[in-house]
Formats: sequence, structure tokens, C-alpha cells
Amino acid sequence: MKQLLSFTVNGESVSLAVDPNAMLLDVLRDQLELTGAKEGCGMGECGACTVIMNGHTVNTCILPAMEAEGAEIITVEGLIQEDGSLAPIQQAFVEHGAIQCGFCTPGMVMSAQALLMENPHPTEDDIRRSLAGNICRCTGYNQIVAAVQAAAGKEPADE
Repeated sequence: MKQLLSFTVNGESVSLAVDPNAMLLDVLRDQLELTGAKEGCGMGECGACTVIMNGHTVNTCILPAMEAEGAEIITVEGLIQEDGSLAPIQQAFVEHGAIQCGFCTPGMVMSAQALLMENPHPTEDDIRRSLAGNICRCTGYNQIVAAVQAAAGKEPADE
């Protein structure tokens, strides 16, 4: 029997019937068609499914959807500006070549955005710690760190 789940996603209130055993990732992707968050490992280890919930990153592949009741959730789709342009963190990823295959990118962007919301002037160590839960097999992380530094208004060399 499905249960009613109500929360805010990307600034919009939603209420929908969900399977009580569903993970938040399944609700976001299958019911709300917000496909930016990816299922990489299904165990909360890779970070591809990362979103911001109530100001903190969460791995949606292991978070029961019902735990999102009343929450405020931001997905990578919610970062797009009102005029349709990319958010500063997204633009920085593009400009710094922090995107290769792209599979991990939404989770990386969301972890970086959460860091910048909490700490607008992170050090390189802060950035690397905040991305520790996100696995990337393509970039080697240097471009990603540079992108976060750029979005924070820092030059990569000033660390």
C-alpha cells in the first residue's frame, strides 16, 4: 500500500503516493523525472546520487523516500538559474574541464554546491574533504577542485 509523501524539490511543493520501501532516488528519477542524480553503486559509496536535503548532502540511493517527508531538496536540475543559464558552480565545471564522462558530475556539483553554501571561501583541503564521498574515475579531481575554487572566486594557484 502506497503512502503519501510531501516535500519541496527545487522550490516546488510536491505530494505523491510512494511505495513505503522506495528509495528517494527512485522517487526523484521515476516519479518526478528528475534524472540528474544517478545510481552508480546503490550502496551510498560513489556519490553519483547526491542531492542537497535540508542544507546537507545525502546519498539518495540509500535514503528511504519517506525520510524526506517535509524536507527541502535541491537536485542538480534545481541549480539552473531563472534565465536558463547554468549556476556558477555548473559553469565553473564546464570552464575548467571538470566534466569528462559526466556520470559523476551531478553528484560532484551538488557536493560542491553544498560546500559553497556552508563555506563560501573554502580552502583546497576543505574542497577535497567535501568531495571525499564522490568517486570520479576520469578527471583525477584536479579540474574539479579548480572548478570549485573558481566558483568560490579563488584562483586555483592561491592555495
